[in-house]
Amino acid sequence: MEKMDTAAAPEALHIFDSHAHYDSGQFQEDLHTLLPSLFQKGVCGIMNCGTDLPSSRFTADLCSQYAPIYGAAGIHPECAGNLPKNWEQELEKILCLPKMVAVGEIGLDYHWEDNPGREVQKEVFAAQLRLANRLGLPVIIHDRDAHGDTMELLRQYRPKGVVHCFSGSVEMMREAVKLGLYIGLGGAVTFKNARVPVQVATEVPLDRLLTETDCPYMAPVPFRGKRCDSSMIAYSAGKIAEIKGIPLREVLEAGKRNAEKLFSLPSAP
Repeated sequence: MEKMDTAAAPEALHIFDSHAHYDSGQFQEDLHTLLPSLFQKGVCGIMNCGTDLPSSRFTADLCSQYAPIYGAAGIHPECAGNLPKNWEQELEKILCLPKMVAVGEIGLDYHWEDNPGREVQKEVFAAQLRLANRLGLPVIIHDRDAHGDTMELLRQYRPKGVVHCFSGSVEMMREAVKLGLYIGLGGAVTFKNARVPVQVATEVPLDRLLTETDCPYMAPVPFRGKRCDSSMIAYSAGKIAEIKGIPLREVLEAGKRNAEKLFSLPSAP
């Protein structure tokens, strides 16, 4: 990994976190002191992702308070059960608020047995893909142990967007890129025995890579197991830089540039 100079000026880094959850209760006590400190560490942009209607509304409010934060609103597959009848209308209202620029986090999660049933998840995912296409917005996709059904729906609806925390094979990555999608990579590339993420990082085109955290989860080594925040992208991006044999700055600039392009954002200074 490219050795990072922790004494370097923060403005030397341009970190864009394309997937964060600052609505999490883990940030409740210090959110409004933490966020300004991150901007001083080189974090120039954050995409906060809702997982249900309340967290999506929280995200919209957070966007109004901090210029570098943008938002996505969506129903996560774990939250796809027992939705109110008007959930689609309520979601669309949130997506029409200022700085809400994507539909997410949406997708499929077959990992946990107590998640909503697969058909329910697919129905809610498809409805949000249709909504995103109608509104002309990109999607932020969650895919855990559901590669086949996820790709089937992406082939059907052809949204623009990103497969976040990408966990599929190199072959799946190549197909996703052919569909015009971006690939989100974060802390998993630094984990011991992370064979597949490393293979994907090796092969993914730099112009299709998004840098992300999924904070407060998925902290990279050497912070694994601790609360993650957006500044830690410097470590996962450092590993990607090592894998690709390019400077850290090049990975961070690509992540920033690609996020701004996908989400139609003004270029951050």
